[in-house]
Amino acid sequence: MSLDITGVCPAPFAQVYDAFEANFDPASPGGGELGARFTLAVDGEVVVDLMAGHADRKHQVAFGPDTLTPLFSTTKAIAALLVARLVDQGKLSYDQTVASVWPEFAQAGKQDVTVGQVMSHQDGLSGFLDEVDPAIWFDWQATTAKLAAMAPLWPIGSASGYHPVTFGFTAGEIFRRVDGRTMGTALREDLAQPLGLDIWIGLPDSEHHRCADLMRPTAFPKFGEINDAVKAAFMTKWAAPGGRGTGEWRRAEIPSANGHATAHSLARLMGALASGGTLDGVKILSPQTMEKARAERIAGQDLVLPYQISWGAGFMRNTPNFFYGPTADAFGHSGWGGSCAFADPKTGVSGSYVMNRQGNELIGDPRAVSLIKAAYASL
Repeated sequence: MSLDITGVCPAPFAQVYDAFEANFDPASPGGGELGARFTLAVDGEVVVDLMAGHADRKHQVAFGPDTLTPLFSTTKAIAALLVARLVDQGKLSYDQTVASVWPEFAQAGKQDVTVGQVMSHQDGLSGFLDEVDPAIWFDWQATTAKLAAMAPLWPIGSASGYHPVTFGFTAGEIFRRVDGRTMGTALREDLAQPLGLDIWIGLPDSEHHRCADLMRPTAFPKFGEINDAVKAAFMTKWAAPGGRGTGEWRRAEIPSANGHATAHSLARLMGALASGGTLDGVKILSPQTMEKARAERIAGQDLVLPYQISWGAGFMRNTPNFFYGPTADAFGHSGWGGSCAFADPKTGVSGSYVMNRQGNELIGDPRAVSLIKAAYASL
């Protein structure tokens, strides 16, 4: 197989190189890559950074160091970090009610829902069962008002039920009410620009030319038992943003679903969470707040995803699925199609995988799992 792999991969990480190359084989479990990048950091320092393939479906543009890929739900790890920073600053508590900062949220029996419950997908708002215009997701005020008025789809706190899109609006509105800025603005001003991170929630037109083309999955994911929570989350015509085109989707700020980034920047940012909370000498999060953010808030069979999941405050904990290596302390988030970003404070390891040929696994894409497995075997 002729493949031009570029980047950095020292000899001790040869297994990672081999796993990355194998992912491009059409006979591999993931079905072969179009373009992809994998970055691994140890104690905040990048040690492996591999990229190959093409950023476009015509195979004319190389997948390079400046290629941006849509993250889908891997964006939630960034949203979780932004909320954790408010907790760190003493401006918010995971234990306080959402209504204490967003009074309208108290409607329909949600007056006692806590910030921590929202961040761990326990608030029963996985999506809208009643028909709405798919363009509602481009109207922040309309979406948050509808969520504030909505009755939960299951008893609050009884179970988690993954919120693929609505999470970004509830977490994002909590953030906005406390901080005064949108998550996309805060990300840019507080982290991305000062630290040179190529991570965006709300992508300006000037950056659109760097975006990789997506190849959609050829098969539907397996959801398991279908209930109202699953229907609202994934199975309506309005479950995801629609009707406005790719450009408008990239410009919008949807902190659950439409972040754009490079694997290199994601691995560096998660590296702060794997190595004491600092990046390039800048405090990102205190170790004490990081522990609160990744602490288990609910565990068990998720009502939407067909997995047993242990949720922190917006982060997927590594147990019981171990998609992010062999360490129980690891945490992060995965995105529709296969992307992921993770941090492991026990070993100081962090990493990110991005690609533009989407798989149909809801979490735990075999391509990412194979790379992370090879990375830990190389340490």
